[in-house]
Amino acid sequence: MNLRQIETFEAVMRCGTASRAAEVLGVTQPAVSRTLGELEQSIGFPLFARIRKRLIATPEARSLYEVVKSAFDGIDVIRGAAARIRDQGSGEVRVASLSAVGHSLMPKAIAIFQKRHPSTRITLLVLPSRDVRDLIASGEFDLGLAADLIDTTNVVHETFLARDALCVLPAGHELSSKAVIAPMDLDGVPFIAYLPEDRFRQRVDAVLTAAGAVPKIAVETALAPTALALVSAGVGATLASPHAISGFDQSKIVVRPFRPGVEARVLLLLPSDRPKSQLVRDFIDALMAAR
Repeated sequence: MNLRQIETFEAVMRCGTASRAAEVLGVTQPAVSRTLGELEQSIGFPLFARIRKRLIATPEARSLYEVVKSAFDGIDVIRGAAARIRDQGSGEVRVASLSAVGHSLMPKAIAIFQKRHPSTRITLLVLPSRDVRDLIASGEFDLGLAADLIDTTNVVHETFLARDALCVLPAGHELSSKAVIAPMDLDGVPFIAYLPEDRFRQRVDAVLTAAGAVPKIAVETALAPTALALVSAGVGATLASPHAISGFDQSKIVVRPFRPGVEARVLLLLPSDRPKSQLVRDFIDALMAAR
């Protein structure tokens, strides 16, 4: 017994005649008859009585057909699932993001993605970059965006964003009259800094130190939205990436270019132990379109 014989038997039972089954299968009627004969020899009992050049199904054939039909129904289910996976992916995308883009760029990307995949469920967690990296390295999440301060061992990574930071001031700040902020403008000025281990903080410190500027550190924080909220409350100035600022209420802040430039970088992370699904590829395309 082989699959071709079973397919022929199923077609004859479904179509009612050998000639119609031959048309469906794209073979000749003699080929159908020959294949049925081979199947009968294989299983050891007759499936059809040949009466007046017609094939009449035996009771044994009808019993066998019930089993075959169930099997073919299962194959149809598999085909349908394969088609859905081809067209829509596995049905879920799990994304983790640092806060600097998790409240600004990421919602735009999700909106773009859902226009193409409206039925796909998305899980989004906004976390510190180290936690984003851990979720991707463990394979629990499909992709992530993180600051470049992380350990990139055991993750696939590439630069997703690299933009010069902007200076953010409280509304009405004395420096808001300047078109461009320089390092010495921040000398002695209350300043919201990131944590010392943050690579962006280290790049900012290097630029300030080279110019001889020493801001008055008012608060150290790990997250850009927190730094911006502190600026909005009048606590001090800060430097932040354009993508972090774009998702923030700018009614109580003033944004100015900062020279020389200090680059803020975001990495795209993927698990290292599995290929990208079509859904993940499409989500990455949405992220690129949202930049």
